[in-house]
Amino acid sequence: MPFFKKNEKAAAVSEALPVHIGIIMDGNGRWAKKRGLPRKAGHSAGAKTFRKITRYCSDIGIKYLTVYAFSTENWKRPEDEVNSLMNLFKPYLEEALADFKDDSIVVKFIGDKAPFSDDLKKLMIENEKSSADRDGMVLNIAMNYGSRDEIVRAVKNISSDVKNGRLSENEIDEQLVSDYLYTAGQPDPDLIIRPSGEYRISNFLLWQSAYTEFVIMNKLWPDFEKSDLDEAIQIYAGRNRRYGGV
Repeated sequence: MPFFKKNEKAAAVSEALPVHIGIIMDGNGRWAKKRGLPRKAGHSAGAKTFRKITRYCSDIGIKYLTVYAFSTENWKRPEDEVNSLMNLFKPYLEEALADFKDDSIVVKFIGDKAPFSDDLKKLMIENEKSSADRDGMVLNIAMNYGSRDEIVRAVKNISSDVKNGRLSENEIDEQLVSDYLYTAGQPDPDLIIRPSGEYRISNFLLWQSAYTEFVIMNKLWPDFEKSDLDEAIQIYAGRNRRYGGV
């Protein structure tokens, strides 16, 4: 049974709607392999699912969505697959410039942009600048992102600020560390969804997900539908979030 009634906005339907959802977009390669297709075909199909699910999250009232698009470890994949992904990202970002405008979606990129080509970096910056004043859902696209790398970066920046007198050691607490992460100023994810049936966090939002609810779904990302998101939210809504209490 779907979590949402047809044509109703989720914000009006349930107080249990998560504010922030994270999605580990997993299973593109296996989807292609099952069909005897090259892995790049799976990534292309996964990109279509990304656009569909992003719009749906915005439509039902999700305030923040973080999607795991390319990890710091993904550079280890075969060169032709990495090149295919880089070639896919360009039209993917060009479409985002136009497509998400009508949805008032704010686009942010989390991760280290430095290794990407100048064209990709320019498109990332253009997406962020052009969407900065919108008032809709915040979409975080994690590209060349790794949570351990993010935490190390935060520690280095905190250390530098202490050394230069901009910060005192006594000011360092959990909130300050959060303020030095890519997701500074955003609420931690309430729900992280991992399609493909894999039971791993894969270096995704380690600090931010301390009390996040996880839902693993046995469906490859290109096959992921709006109804699957509804199901994951329904599972989340049935959980009792105690945050370490009773």
